[in-house]
Amino acid sequence: MGTSRDKGRVFVTVGTTLFDALVKEVDSQECKQVLASHGYSSLLIQLGRGSFLPTKSDGEDGSLKVDYFTFAPNLADYISSSALVISHAGSGSIFETLRAKKPLVVVVNDLLMDNHQRELAEELADKKYLLCASPSSLVHVLRSMDLQSLVPYLPSTPFALVNTLDAFLGFSQSYSST
Repeated sequence: MGTSRDKGRVFVTVGTTLFDALVKEVDSQECKQVLASHGYSSLLIQLGRGSFLPTKSDGEDGSLKVDYFTFAPNLADYISSSALVISHAGSGSIFETLRAKKPLVVVVNDLLMDNHQRELAEELADKKYLLCASPSSLVHVLRSMDLQSLVPYLPSTPFALVNTLDAFLGFSQSYSST
């Protein structure tokens, strides 16, 4: 099942959007070569509403195994069984991947008009939870990525807000989920 360097699968998701620029970029020979040089053995691409179809490969020639699908009712299993996730900048996809404790490269769609997704992705990248790219910079980001530099995302609990407000208001009671 691959070499001892085999880090496993890279999962690419565009959610329910149309983001052919991301799919085309991960399908490029240069991108696949960079992923293979990091030790990944396969690439599974969720296409969403896009019309561009990547080139499938069985990996028999030593290249990455490549497969794709359009939609699935739930992406959690794909995310949890992958070694790396490359995702569009939708908040649902970002936080689902971070909660699954998977390394994440978020690719921002620069064609969106009111791009709040860029702000979210850049803020989370600044905090070292993920890496951020655009389709044109993806290969560069992948080539230079150091996943060891990422810090784990620790999701908050509803009690964190309550405790913060209580402390601010001077109440001594503290709540926890236990």
